[in-house]
Amino acid sequence: MNRTDCAYRAARPFFVRMATGLTRPRRRVLGTEFAGVVEAVGGGVTSFAVGERVFGYNEGAFGAHAEYLSVPEDGMIATMPAGTTFAEAAPGTEGSHYALSFIRTAGIRAGQDVLVHGATGAIGSAAVQLLKSLGVTVTAVCDTANVELVRSLGADRVVDYTAQDFTRDTQTYDAVFDAVGKSTFGRCKRLLKPGGAYLSSDLGPWWQNLVLPLVTPLLGGKKVKFPIPRNDREMVGHLRELIENGQFRPVIDRQYPLDRIVDAYRYVETGQKIGNVIIEVVPPS
Repeated sequence: MNRTDCAYRAARPFFVRMATGLTRPRRRVLGTEFAGVVEAVGGGVTSFAVGERVFGYNEGAFGAHAEYLSVPEDGMIATMPAGTTFAEAAPGTEGSHYALSFIRTAGIRAGQDVLVHGATGAIGSAAVQLLKSLGVTVTAVCDTANVELVRSLGADRVVDYTAQDFTRDTQTYDAVFDAVGKSTFGRCKRLLKPGGAYLSSDLGPWWQNLVLPLVTPLLGGKKVKFPIPRNDREMVGHLRELIENGQFRPVIDRQYPLDRIVDAYRYVETGQKIGNVIIEVVPPS
């Protein structure tokens, strides 16, 4: 379960109801990430076979919070990483594919310096690991209780936001990735090197993170980028390789059986989850 599921169910902000349903959700079964066994394939399908263990991301169509799910062959689906359980593979796509899309759009490369704000969420914890896999020097922002966790993910430096305002940092960065959407370009601009980029996982106040990517490139210098993530097999295939190579492991906070999904929603909506929350639809045999 992730922020996408919560936002769809709650229909926040209000304008999303135009797409998700004005008075009730158009999709009755939510859930975007999944891992399971192929039970059947359609005519002409050649990439997957009955009995294969697969994982992936089904954005828009949802449906993963159920025993059966239908996904397109050319969608964001791949065979599971070798040596992983369903619970370990299921959270391997949502936060990580957002993080990877932002990293690629910003053109971040080895040797650069990047600050990740919100390094303990699904997106942030993935971003730290994906950046390190590229050879980037990472400064991560989190609270006191999770400093050691974030270090274990590979962060070169950790800023405890309960003791220090990260926006007053004296170091500058090629990119600032706000993985929780709780800051702004205005607050973080001083942290950026000339030509640096501010990236956010949230629309921001007055949807500024949709507007500023159109304006800041015209002004030159520091800019805002808000990419639309790619949902394709290349993306999930790359993530599988990173998991198999030990360069990325989804952080798992809690696991709930399907009949306690209401409790899972309540927990995720507190905004206090660390990494990912798993819904166990069918207990492993």
